[in-house]
Amino acid sequence: MNIKLMASMMCADYGNLEREVRELEQGGIDSFHIDIMDGRFVPNYAMSLNDLKYIASATNKPLDVHLMVEHPNNTIELFIRALRKGDTVYIHPEAEYHPSTTLQKVIDANMIPGIAINPGTSVETVLEMLRIVRRVLVMTVNPGNAGQMFMPYVGKKIARLLELKDEMNFELLWDGACGADKIQQYAPLGLDGFVLGTTLLFGKGKSYRETIKNIRELRFM
Repeated sequence: MNIKLMASMMCADYGNLEREVRELEQGGIDSFHIDIMDGRFVPNYAMSLNDLKYIASATNKPLDVHLMVEHPNNTIELFIRALRKGDTVYIHPEAEYHPSTTLQKVIDANMIPGIAINPGTSVETVLEMLRIVRRVLVMTVNPGNAGQMFMPYVGKKIARLLELKDEMNFELLWDGACGADKIQQYAPLGLDGFVLGTTLLFGKGKSYRETIKNIRELRFM
């Protein structure tokens, strides 16, 4: 089964970031997921524009930039200029007065527009956005910190999004508390990719190559 595996770089070893990027790339990761947090939309700070620029310079793999910031329209050009055609930018619709305006800037830059949906955000409130984005990042934990527990009620939201994805032509991706059991359960249902953090990829005492190989060899339920 062809699923995308994305490394959550907020979980990486920043004392050896060049090595982390190289080993993840050599290990077979599909893209680098970059969480930008402003301490306002979410109660934490994580990664920066300079972190993004460095990772972009260190790899030819695609970048998936998740903007957890208030009013991303005010700063979206800064991130677009640091990225390349074909990279993905996710915004949270709740963070902007007119999210479609921000998404249009991503589209005009020949990048992939996406939205991230929090656990407490219903599908119905973002239904119109689903018509213009190409990727939907479903948050299975509240955004802002790594290592949280999966919220089971999000499963019903995923089921609803799976019903809509072919009709509205978007990819559906999982972010938060992603263990092997979740990949085994949800990949066969139609999830297109998974963001991998401390639950499965980082800090496991094994090489990234071995870990990623083991993930790709999972038996699906």
